[in-house]
Formats: sequence, C-alpha cells, structure tokens
Amino acid sequence: MKKLILEIPENIDLNEKEAKRFLAAKLYEVGKLSLGQAAELAGLSKIAFSEILKDYNVSLINYSPSDISRDAAQF
Repeated sequence: MKKLILEIPENIDLNEKEAKRFLAAKLYEVGKLSLGQAAELAGLSKIAFSEILKDYNVSLINYSPSDISRDAAQF
C-alpha cells in the first residue's frame, strides 16, 4: 500500500481512523476501490464497512444508472 501524509487544520476534529473510513467510503462510492479494498483501507471487515457506509451517505449498491440501463437492455 502507498503511504500518504495529509495535513489537516487543527480546528477540524478528525482522527486517523475517521479519515481512513471517510476516504475509503468515498473511494468506494466513485468506483476507485472494491468493497474489499475499501474495507481493508478502513481497517474493517466487509460487513462492518458496509454498515458504516450510511454514515457517509454512500450506497452499498454501487451501480450507476447507465449500468442498470445497459444490463436491463440485455434481457
């Protein structure tokens, strides 16, 4: 894994664990990470990670409308 050093202003109440979870959720949301990869980054099991996605307004079902349309057209 790559190591990233991020400077966050002192007035932001965000610890390392929270930052990793937020980043993992958002990278999952945009399709940069699979569920397993995002869970690993967050330091959680897949089940635990899927349960915290709602805290970041991220859907567990990461399927775009265009993908749904494309797949529906195949039937």
